[in-house]
Amino acid sequence: MSANVAAAPRAATGPAPRSAAGWLKAAGTEAKLLLVGIPVLLWTVIPIYHLVLFAISPKQDALSGALFPEHPTLRNFETVFGQRHYFLSHFWQQLWNSTLIAFATGVLTLLVATSAAFAISRLRVRGGRTVMNMALFTYFIPAAFLAVPMYKTMGNYGLLNSKWALILAMVTIASPYAIWVLKQASDKLPVELDEAAVMDGASPPQLFRYVYLPLMTPSLVAIGVYALLLAWNEYLFAFLLLSRDTDVTLPVALGSFLAADDSPWELLMTTGLIYALPPAAIYYVFRRYMVGGLTAGAVKS
Repeated sequence: MSANVAAAPRAATGPAPRSAAGWLKAAGTEAKLLLVGIPVLLWTVIPIYHLVLFAISPKQDALSGALFPEHPTLRNFETVFGQRHYFLSHFWQQLWNSTLIAFATGVLTLLVATSAAFAISRLRVRGGRTVMNMALFTYFIPAAFLAVPMYKTMGNYGLLNSKWALILAMVTIASPYAIWVLKQASDKLPVELDEAAVMDGASPPQLFRYVYLPLMTPSLVAIGVYALLLAWNEYLFAFLLLSRDTDVTLPVALGSFLAADDSPWELLMTTGLIYALPPAAIYYVFRRYMVGGLTAGAVKS
């Protein structure tokens, strides 16, 4: 009894103040984090800084090595937006091609992956997990090795030089990972929700629409953004499957700059900066879904 009474005042005063050793340990931990964080920050920011530096530099100052141009200008942006260079004669069409292909890839990947994950995880379709694992096995083969077989396949179906060729190729590459992520996230949903909905007379399509989709929103957004950015940044398959200047995506068009003897680096970097802004904005808008959505189900409770 006396021990409890004696302990009461100490409990009421809250935790003991941190000792000097505790403060030193915390400071050491923060210092280690800074030693790692600062180089990583610089490694990330410096290329972006040089990209911006090229974009606002006149041609004669682009390779001067100065930390900031003496005569910064926005004329490079006017040149790009006005398509005033022969490498940029189809800039807006190529940007539209990239946008269309990226969004179509995101939508189709979501459609395929969501349906497959629902069938495997909630409907328990026989052989579903085996099919998913076989699809994941394709990632052991580098994507570059699949380029020529994909080219031949699209040629056999008459899809070469069509945007559908690149869209279907990107959906094929993105779907195995998307199915796995959504299946893992779906496994975490309580089975009791499905049972209650079935007892109320819900059919599988109703279960999919009214129970599954609302609860899977974070993962769906993350996978949609993942597939969109994958197609947005693709170069190799776009280079192989599309050939006309009016059909290619902007990354392929940017490769044309490097073929010139006197490459207009300031225009190349300006176009690259413009092309980098949409995915950066998309990621910023949906950033709270990305980490949670892509890692859902990675750790079982």
